[in-house]
Amino acid sequence: MEASAISRKRLSPERTRTNDPERTKAELLAVATEEFATIGFSGARVDAIAERTRTSKRMIYYYFGGKEGLYLAVLEKAYADVRAIEEGLNLDAFEPEEALRRLIEQTFENDDTHVDFVRLVAIENIHHAKHLAKAPSIRQINLRALQVIGRILARGQATGLFRDDLEAVDVHMAISALCFFRVANQYTFSEIFGVDLSEPGRRARHKKMIADAVLALVRKS
Repeated sequence: MEASAISRKRLSPERTRTNDPERTKAELLAVATEEFATIGFSGARVDAIAERTRTSKRMIYYYFGGKEGLYLAVLEKAYADVRAIEEGLNLDAFEPEEALRRLIEQTFENDDTHVDFVRLVAIENIHHAKHLAKAPSIRQINLRALQVIGRILARGQATGLFRDDLEAVDVHMAISALCFFRVANQYTFSEIFGVDLSEPGRRARHKKMIADAVLALVRKS
């Protein structure tokens, strides 16, 4: 083999990337997140993801086992990133009502600034969560959200501030519903009612309104 051919082989993008598997996997996940969030699971193509990352289908199958494995890895990372942000809020250091308000406001920010996450969740709902059902690790990751809320509720209930008939999953659903809807339905809502949900004043008002609404829900009357 000629020296030039040997050099090309050594410097080929795929060959170089195999020496840094973590970087390769991170790049594949980043590109795949955009593909799945934009086109959906059915429309996304492994070939397109491989081309955008200057690697090959073989590498995707090697790291993730195929398209579904890559999709599940994308979902897992998306959920894990959100849960990590929540856990980093150190909410146990605040009084129950302030802790819950901070969690609600962070959920609002997470959904509003991570549109790909909202789209991925919406897409998986279209598929009736059939892919997610194959990944118990994702279920475990999201149980952490209930643990965070559960601790806040327990402290508020112990002092008589919060209602006793609510569970963590109830409060999590209420927070998610209000924050998620605003992003998932932003285009149809804006078109029908002629409002810009990204306008700073309206955005700030909605953020406070959602936090106030959930807090009113959990307080004892």
